[in-house]
Amino acid sequence: MEPRYGSGMTEAERTSVEYIVEYIDGPLEGKTDRRVLVRGQYDQTLSAVAAVEGLESLFRYIAVDSREIAGELHVRYRFDAPDSDPVEPDTDEEYRDGSRI
Repeated sequence: MEPRYGSGMTEAERTSVEYIVEYIDGPLEGKTDRRVLVRGQYDQTLSAVAAVEGLESLFRYIAVDSREIAGELHVRYRFDAPDSDPVEPDTDEEYRDGSRI
């Protein structure tokens, strides 16, 4: 089943509608974001960049479910660890001068 929202809207209205992203686990647990619906649909997967222990990392999330709250679409996303950058820093890395991190 395709996630659809606002299917009775014109194309111009549909492309300007936003939805709320809710991160339910992983490094972004408890945070929210706003995204734009594309052709009336929310993203099944999304990527988010965040700093963990001072290092920027790319995290992948997968849509779990959606619901409407106070007239706004909310979509819950779960963390996809295998397709994300590692959360723990790699302590075996070396700087260019050979010193350890």
